[in-house]
Amino acid sequence: MMPDLGKYADTVLSAYAASILLLIGLVGISLWRGRRVRAEMEETEQRMRRKNG
Repeated sequence: MMPDLGKYADTVLSAYAASILLLIGLVGISLWRGRRVRAEMEETEQRMRRKNG
């Protein structure tokens, strides 16, 4: 069900591949940063609890 792209097939398919890889990379970085920030927030919250007793 793929349209005939003729001589542009390589260009179009490589653009799709690059876009997909960039999206996967952005999602991965976002998840990694989210975990890191969550851990820092939990650490800060524990410090504040100990400080306020």
